[in-house]
Amino acid sequence: MDFANFLIQLLNSVQYGLLLFMLAAGLTLIFGIMGVVNLAHGSFYMLGAYLAWSLALKTGSLVLAIALGTAISVAFGLVLERLLFRHFYHRDHLDQVLLTFGLIYIFEEMRSILWGDDVHGVTIPTLLSASIPLTDNLSYPVYRLFMSGLCIALALGLYFLISRTRLGMKIRAGAFNHEMTEALGVNVKLIHAVVFALGVGLATIAGMIAAPISSVYPNMGSQVLIMCFVVVVIGGIGSVRGALISALLVGLVDTFGKVLLPQVAGMLVYMLMAAVLLWKPEGLFKQ
Repeated sequence: MDFANFLIQLLNSVQYGLLLFMLAAGLTLIFGIMGVVNLAHGSFYMLGAYLAWSLALKTGSLVLAIALGTAISVAFGLVLERLLFRHFYHRDHLDQVLLTFGLIYIFEEMRSILWGDDVHGVTIPTLLSASIPLTDNLSYPVYRLFMSGLCIALALGLYFLISRTRLGMKIRAGAFNHEMTEALGVNVKLIHAVVFALGVGLATIAGMIAAPISSVYPNMGSQVLIMCFVVVVIGGIGSVRGALISALLVGLVDTFGKVLLPQVAGMLVYMLMAAVLLWKPEGLFKQ
C-alpha cells in the first residue's frame, strides 16, 4: 500500500468513525443519563436518510433538507419521549427492550407506507461534488471531508454543551443523582426530554449526511445498530469520550481490515470488542 492509498483509507476510517460516533453518542447519552436501552436507535438513522431524500427532492437543496430534517427529528424525539419513553424510565430493562424492539417494526411499516420499499439515491450538492487530487490517478471526495468536518463540529458542540453550560451541569447532575437533583428544583423530566431529543437528532443527522454515499434503502438502520452497540460497549456505557475514541478505533479496524485482511474483516471489530472486554470489562472509560 503506497502513501496515497494509505491516506485515502485513513481518511475513510476517520470519516466512518466520526459517523459512528454521531450514532453512538446519542445512544450512550440516552442510556447513561436516562437508563433506557433503546434498540430503535438505528431507526432514527434510517429516518434521517429518508428525510434527506424526500426533503431534498421537495426543496432542491440537501443543506436545507438537513436543516428541516433536524428540526423535524428533534420535534419527533420530544413527542416520542413524552408519549412512550417517559413511562419506562423506572421499569425493568426487559420492558424497555420489548418497547423499543416493537418500535423497530412500527417504524419499518411507517417507512414502507410513507416512502415505499425502493432504493433511492441522494444527490451530492454541486459545491461539495468535487474531488481533491492526491496523485495522477487518485483523488478524495470533498463531500467526505465535509462529513468529517460536520461530525467534528457537532462533537465539539456536544462536549461544550455537556461540560461547559448550565444545561450540561443539570444533565450531569440528573445522571449522577436523579432524586437529589429533582429535590433541588431542577425539572428532571424536561432534562430527560431534551437529552432524548438530542440523541434522536444526532442519529438523524448521521443518517442525513450519510445518505448521499450509502443510498437510502429499507432496514438500513438495523445494520448500523449492531456496530453502534459495539462502539458503546468498547468505549464504556455512558461515556461520550469513550464513544468518540471507540468509534475512531472501530473505524480504523474495520476500514483497514477490509483492505488488508478481507477474509476475516467481518470478525475483526468483534475480536477487538472481545479483547477490550477481557482487559477492561467496563469498557475503555467508565461513565
